[in-house]
Amino acid sequence: MNAASIPAPRPHNAMATLSWCNLAAQSAEQISLAAVPIVAVLALNAGAGEIGLLSAAQSLPFLLLSLPAGVLADRWSRTQLMMWAEALRALSLLGLLLLVVSGGLSLPALAVLGFIGATGTVGFSVAAPALVPSLVPSGELSRANARLELARSAAFAAGPAVAGALVSWAGASAAFVTATVLSAAAVAGLLRLPAAARTVAPKRRVFDQLRHGAGLVWQHPLLRPVMWTAVAWNLSWFVLQAAYVPYAMRRLGLDAGAVGFTLGCYGGGMLIGALLASRISSRFAFGHAVLLGPWVSVLAAAAMCATLLWPSMALAALSFALFGAGPLVWTVTTTTLRQTVVPAQMLGQVSAIFLTVNTGVRPIGAALGALVGTLWGEPACIVLAAAGFGVQAALISASPVRVMRTLPAAAA
Repeated sequence: MNAASIPAPRPHNAMATLSWCNLAAQSAEQISLAAVPIVAVLALNAGAGEIGLLSAAQSLPFLLLSLPAGVLADRWSRTQLMMWAEALRALSLLGLLLLVVSGGLSLPALAVLGFIGATGTVGFSVAAPALVPSLVPSGELSRANARLELARSAAFAAGPAVAGALVSWAGASAAFVTATVLSAAAVAGLLRLPAAARTVAPKRRVFDQLRHGAGLVWQHPLLRPVMWTAVAWNLSWFVLQAAYVPYAMRRLGLDAGAVGFTLGCYGGGMLIGALLASRISSRFAFGHAVLLGPWVSVLAAAAMCATLLWPSMALAALSFALFGAGPLVWTVTTTTLRQTVVPAQMLGQVSAIFLTVNTGVRPIGAALGALVGTLWGEPACIVLAAAGFGVQAALISASPVRVMRTLPAAAA
């Protein structure tokens, strides 16, 4: 049976189907992302430099492949793109499982499979926000985005904790079995979404199409500062991520289960942010709601810096919870802004441009974290990340977004 022969869900159920698929796919990703560095530290004695290089390999597809994926999302069925992308991720997770079972673990193998899995993530991440406006009315965009983010938040909350517990109690193979099954379940669920959800993008040449989308982002007075703020945030986040696992295990004295718990607090914070996002958007001026995420990130970075003076799992957990809650509101509000001001036929490429620029800097942040961690140690990465979070808050606070009362009129 193929996707075309499966009855599509009714419109009011399509968003629920997409949310459940997102939950399964994100859970698979988060379990594997948390398990890989833990396994690398325990089995291969990896340090900040090696973990940073693994993170860079897992992030590189965002830089290399987001733009082609965005063009494809505007020219092909977005549901089909999501389905094939998730299938690729499932295959990479199966490869990780086979590595563990066969005893063939190595840093190069983990990096290659991480790259393949992240390639699937790119396709999924570009197509999903571009698909949402075709499933719900424009007045429901903020609620629909919050619903998707709630599913993602649940994955971020449970995934790292589950990964840490599985690695500690049952070994790495159990973590990768769980991730593979969840990814396969997401593929099965995506088959129920309407496969014919195509757009009517003008038939420009690929480079002309990308240049048109990039010009829109660069010239738009609201999109441009949002993009630069996210660049600074992602650079800082991945400097922190490169150092945190070895820092937590060596300087804070946490075991694999405790590391997984603190990482899971990020998802717990995201859950809180997702539950509050719609309420915050309706009660605060839109610009103030956007600024909330960057400034909460500054508080989160301060809490992590405090562990340099007072080594504490509680402070680390608080830091990750704050990192989850505030930026989640940022994601919902800025995604809704993008879906409102960008024409529907360009949503795929504009989403891809944001993904390329914002998450494409992750390899740079991870590599910078690896370099700083190798030369000066993990604490230096913590301080450098905190400085970067201060920069991103200053960027958005100086932009026209700050004074927005409501969303602008929808693009034609």
